[in-house]
Amino acid sequence: MATALITGASAGLGVEFAWQLATGHHDLVLVARDTERLERLAHQIRSAAGVDVEVLGADLSDREQTERVAERLRSTERPVSLLVNNAGYAVHDRFLAGDVADQEASLDVMVRAVLVLSHAAAGAMRSRSRGAILNVSSVAALTASGTYSAHKAWVRTFTEGLAVDLRGTGVTATALCPGLTRTEFHERAQLDYSSFPAVAWLDAGAVVTAALRDVRRGAVISTPSIRYRLAAGLLRLAPRSAVRAAEAR
Repeated sequence: MATALITGASAGLGVEFAWQLATGHHDLVLVARDTERLERLAHQIRSAAGVDVEVLGADLSDREQTERVAERLRSTERPVSLLVNNAGYAVHDRFLAGDVADQEASLDVMVRAVLVLSHAAAGAMRSRSRGAILNVSSVAALTASGTYSAHKAWVRTFTEGLAVDLRGTGVTATALCPGLTRTEFHERAQLDYSSFPAVAWLDAGAVVTAALRDVRRGAVISTPSIRYRLAAGLLRLAPRSAVRAAEAR
């Protein structure tokens, strides 16, 4: 049975990835800071899906704890065939208004950890000539909304480069670029998106289903829903001055 490792597995898209992969008969390694919440989720999944679920508590803003996850990815015992780099969050304060330490921590989670874990997974998977890496980016990668956009832009570009490096190895790399998705993400970040119309929001289950389908077919960029594929196309074509002006309003 294949094994998937999911970071940020205690909430949001991470929980949805866990359930869909478990019902697809994947064993799981669940990674997050909140081990108590992970243990509850693991118990529910074991009972409902009958798969093996390993809990690995780690704060990915800490390099040593990130290395423990990397070591699990390199392990030849119950090797990981799918890495889902999903951990991430938005810092509520604007860049110059808050503590730079908070910005550094978010950079560590959404950039450094993706780099370190992708390297560990890609090396192990390449030696077996099979596997997949799914890095969660965002349509926000094409906007100018502060450090969050910058982190997600890095993830998108990094994943494209990784896909090039892995060509012909039997291992794939995919960047998932969803738009607004109904999860705990915005509430945790204290972001008020209540003014956005219902049509702007995606269902987490549909996002994960589309992402896993794109991983299976080896897509490098996965943007769930036609409306966000159109939005991404417009953002790529729009003058950057217009993109910046939209963020400044």
